[in-house]
Amino acid sequence: MSKNNICLVIVDFQNDFCPGGALAVKDGDGIAHALNGYIAMFQAKGHLIVATQDSHPPATVHFKQYGGTWPPHCVQGTHGAAFHPALKLPDNAVTITKGERPDEDSYSGFDGRDESGLSLETVLKNAGVEHLFICGLATDYCVKATALDALRRGFSITVLVDAIKGVDLHEGDSTAALEEMAGHGAILSTFAEVKATSA
Repeated sequence: MSKNNICLVIVDFQNDFCPGGALAVKDGDGIAHALNGYIAMFQAKGHLIVATQDSHPPATVHFKQYGGTWPPHCVQGTHGAAFHPALKLPDNAVTITKGERPDEDSYSGFDGRDESGLSLETVLKNAGVEHLFICGLATDYCVKATALDALRRGFSITVLVDAIKGVDLHEGDSTAALEEMAGHGAILSTFAEVKATSA
């Protein structure tokens, strides 16, 4: 892989998805050190870094009281929607916000847009990216949706298994999600393995 065709995608590492948040993933904040290790690695090599961010309106079909699955979380402009303070995003990281309309769920980062209105797919293609390294929260929802969407759009992907955590609403959901991603062509890897291949 050449220097410019790789991107690190950090999915939804936000306050509401970490302990103390409105929709906390158990030990979700425990991946902060791993995420920052990947950020430092990719930043040092000049790779693009993208962070996706749930950003819901107060009333949305995503929330239970409006027919959805989840309690209110990551509401636009709230502390819960902000990136977790332990995340050390570089200044040149691209933020992709998703779920901003009241009529959408938007689990996948590919449903979101950057601050100028460009889709994630357009941002990646404009940068010449071909391979994504995906990490963040949560394994069985937004990580999986982002990974599968990337594969459908022709990107190759690596899921960083030491920098993800799952919800496991039903026992085994995260394991099943990893199997599904791998079954569609995702590579499952760890920091040591990525470092050894000099991403």
